[in-house]
Amino acid sequence: MPDSLTHRVVASDLSFPEGPVVLRDGSVLVVEIRGARLTRIRPDGDRETVASWAGPDRAGPNGAAIGPDGACYICNNGGFIWSPRGDFSVPADPKTGATQPDAYLTGSIDRVDLATGEIRALYTECDGQRLCGPNDLVFDREGGLWFTDHGKRRAFDEDRCGVYYAAADGSRIERTLFPLHAPNGIGLSPDESTLYVAETPTGRLWSYPVTHPGKVDPRGAQCLVNTIGRFDSLGVEADGTVVVAAIDQGLCVVRPNGETSYVDVPGPAATNICWGGDDMKTAYVTESLEGKLYAYEWPRPGLELAYSV
Repeated sequence: MPDSLTHRVVASDLSFPEGPVVLRDGSVLVVEIRGARLTRIRPDGDRETVASWAGPDRAGPNGAAIGPDGACYICNNGGFIWSPRGDFSVPADPKTGATQPDAYLTGSIDRVDLATGEIRALYTECDGQRLCGPNDLVFDREGGLWFTDHGKRRAFDEDRCGVYYAAADGSRIERTLFPLHAPNGIGLSPDESTLYVAETPTGRLWSYPVTHPGKVDPRGAQCLVNTIGRFDSLGVEADGTVVVAAIDQGLCVVRPNGETSYVDVPGPAATNICWGGDDMKTAYVTESLEGKLYAYEWPRPGLELAYSV
């Protein structure tokens, strides 16, 4: 049975939240994928829209991270098909499983000025191939940006996807892992010697040895977890524990010794996790279908990311 940790609701009525980022003042940034906006939730519960994109069939802010210049960098998946399912809206056509809407043009990596809300697309392609559906991202201490491209599905085919590494100033991008099956969550070990990547449809968590900034050795790949569920985004704790949002199964906790357990999350779609607080032991978890942001009393501190504001 999943563990049940003390938690509270920080915010509700969010429009498919993802990509939580804790700021130094205790507020939390979340993307609202269906709402096509970046939202700041303050400690007192007040919220404000930091930046807005075109409609949800043309843009989908999906993952977020603070970069070396203090801006917020966004994986923009390019938009989804949104369909009703009971009380919720889901990002797919229920008849075909397709996710790519008619108005879709491309995915991108976007830079958001947190002071002005200005959005600038840094990357829309790599080596002449468009970015299909960028999903999650993490910066290393060299200032480089690792991100996954989850791709898009159509009624009878889907994109082949991978992992990319890019400069924060828009000057350089390269494909570092290809192909992977709909990669989603991505993270780095505390010493940045290991890259973690979660695949959604396979329920697999992979690790790759990092040989240089932006380079991994695929021959050293290890499958740390292979489940029958579906994985979304992930976070890393200070001791190297990897926590993967397992959608309808809560949070999959993978300890450094290989032990695996689960933490319960209310609702059908846990999608991401990050940590904050003075001791880094408050875990913020997005539940996308019900539109909630939770705060958990976590038993261990999360990893301090390379950059914060």
